[in-house]
Amino acid sequence: MALFDGTTAQGVLARSGGVGMLMLAMLAAIGVVTLPTVQAQAAEWWEQLPGFGGAQSTQPRRRSAQDREAAERQQFEDLRPNATPWLSEETISAIDAAIERYERIAQRGWPTVARGRTIRPGDDDERIAAVKQRLRATGELPRSDDYFETLTLDDRVEQAVRKFQRNNGLRVTGRVDRATIDAMNVPAADRVAQLKRNRERIIAMMQPRTEEKYVLVNVPAFELEAVERYEVRQRHRVIVGREGRETPDLKGTIRAVNFFPYWRVPTSVATLDLIPRLRKEPEYLNQEGIRVYDGSYDGPEIPATQIDWSAVDQNRIRFKQDPGDRNALGLVRLDMSNEHGVYMHDTPMKNLFDQRGRAFSAGCVRVQGVMDLVEWVAQGEAGWEQPGRVRDVLAAGQALDLQLSRPVPVIFAYFTAWAEPNGEVQFRPDLYGRDFPVKVAGQPGETDPDAPPPPPNGIAP
Repeated sequence: MALFDGTTAQGVLARSGGVGMLMLAMLAAIGVVTLPTVQAQAAEWWEQLPGFGGAQSTQPRRRSAQDREAAERQQFEDLRPNATPWLSEETISAIDAAIERYERIAQRGWPTVARGRTIRPGDDDERIAAVKQRLRATGELPRSDDYFETLTLDDRVEQAVRKFQRNNGLRVTGRVDRATIDAMNVPAADRVAQLKRNRERIIAMMQPRTEEKYVLVNVPAFELEAVERYEVRQRHRVIVGREGRETPDLKGTIRAVNFFPYWRVPTSVATLDLIPRLRKEPEYLNQEGIRVYDGSYDGPEIPATQIDWSAVDQNRIRFKQDPGDRNALGLVRLDMSNEHGVYMHDTPMKNLFDQRGRAFSAGCVRVQGVMDLVEWVAQGEAGWEQPGRVRDVLAAGQALDLQLSRPVPVIFAYFTAWAEPNGEVQFRPDLYGRDFPVKVAGQPGETDPDAPPPPPNGIAP
């Protein structure tokens, strides 16, 4: 059994140069210290199918870009790790405990971290003292008995920053960047109010009662859970509506599954996205397999070359995209009954699931690993009881509409704060500004200069 953690020993001995590192290796060999390990994640089966998508040291230094990118890939795990549904008494009890804890924290508050340049691992910065205090206030960084506190973003602090970033739905980089500082600076009293507001939302969604089998999409968490017999059977990353094209709160029903669907471009998408693009790129229709129709989606087809896009009657024409690899719905759509006309579907743009924030759609929900979800939705239907039927349909390559004799309820919810049964408290950015009447620190709106550029908005639901 190690007498103390290797992250502490490394911080002391690494500064002694080669002799110190030799001592560290000797201590590790006899079990006096422990050194951290990293595990990789395996790919899922659908990622292998055609058409489906595509030792640390505390010594102050700058890791190579390649090392940093590898660490970020390994840290990219933003799905909840347990089988407890959001809509459950266990979640309510955990939130109640979190509220009590954060009310105690709010009595003394936590320090404000000054804005400035990004602090990277290995950097010395006087703000590290405030960063450590902030991380200790909510438990990401354990208390220290060290008499001397460094002002270096060493491995121990970096791991605490990473944990804070995971708990707040941020990109997990280990850097103290602008988005991380903004999240740290949200007052404790505001976090208490956020937990209470989301507790009310969860309870409201549980009324009059929770179904035995349902799908829930938590929009700010960019996550979907499939629940059966009050346990989560599957979790999926999702893409939701971008600013101005919000994914609505709703309760609907999945009534059909459409394989190899046509995409009937909604008039809102046609007016706001497609026609403006065609004025600059008239060849876009042919590239994407989109046809133009007169009056309705089933009306006579109009050759696109005969249309003056600068003077077109937007209320008259309709657009429909052919099935196939380019189709914006991907290879399958989950047809839902709801007043907003939104639904869940596959997507050809699977690289977008690699983004930490995934608000890119025009309101519909794109699901990573959607074929697993489809198989779960359809398993109660005659002929679909055994796994593998979805794979067979895809291999056949023919359009198929499966009408569900047992429709599955679906909920689009907006939960920005909750607690897990193990006591961890989770916050997510207030994507659509519904938590607070005015913008506060930590809400979306300012760009992290270290973040990758957002992908261009395509013509998609």
